[in-house]
Amino acid sequence: MESVASTGTQTRPSGGQVDLKALKARQQLAWSSGNYALIGTTLQIVGETLCEALDLRSGQKVLDVAAGNGNASLAAARRWCSVVASDYVPALLEHARERAAADRLDIEFREADAEALPFADESFDAVVSTFGVMFTPDQDRAASEMLRVCARGGRIGLANWTPEGFIGQLFKTIGKHVPPPAGVRSPALWGTRARIAELFERQSAAIAATPREFVFRYRSPEHWLEVFRTWYGPVLKTFAALEPAAQSALQHDLMALVDRFNRAGDGTMVVPGEYLEIVITRR
Repeated sequence: MESVASTGTQTRPSGGQVDLKALKARQQLAWSSGNYALIGTTLQIVGETLCEALDLRSGQKVLDVAAGNGNASLAAARRWCSVVASDYVPALLEHARERAAADRLDIEFREADAEALPFADESFDAVVSTFGVMFTPDQDRAASEMLRVCARGGRIGLANWTPEGFIGQLFKTIGKHVPPPAGVRSPALWGTRARIAELFERQSAAIAATPREFVFRYRSPEHWLEVFRTWYGPVLKTFAALEPAAQSALQHDLMALVDRFNRAGDGTMVVPGEYLEIVITRR
């Protein structure tokens, strides 16, 4: 999974250039810290739902971009597709490989940058990404690459957190404590119909966008924070960048955020996280 490039909703300012190469290196370190796989595996249902929305068929060639620990890859392989899982964090691909082996699923794993996919034009019947490609620094290039490797008449399937949902607001909250890099488009824009149209409409025959929810279920709000602070790279790195007093302030704000979304009422945490499920038919 690609890392968080920004947490607000700003666009590129006029003038000045962003060092995308340096930013990408920092992202890679963020996602290599902690252990995203421990959190990512809870999101498996999103990959299953996306593959159903794509109506995948046996034998189709499927590429999972910024695959992380392989949720969409596993879902596609369960539907007897020929699957390639790609990511630029080797440790995450290794977790995906272990999961595939445990389930006896045949998946090819390739270390690859979402902005420079090492595959020929129109090589896949379907190209997917769940909460991954949305974090690339150069959004236009990443979208262009997905379109390039998708066959005409094929489909691109995406699951992207929305700006208004829990994860979108999580990144907005941590961005108040450690400001995101200036001049980089917010990843949350991928969770809006308008930005998806900007990125894909010119080469698409149809775009369907459906709001959905993934529900985060933890023993308590404190348990959720412990897990994310320990294992989720962006949150781990944010806390590490702050002095103790500032860490306490961030913790307070994150608990307030959970309280705003939590519908449990019994001391546990049941928080719906809105995302946009997108199915694009390549022209």
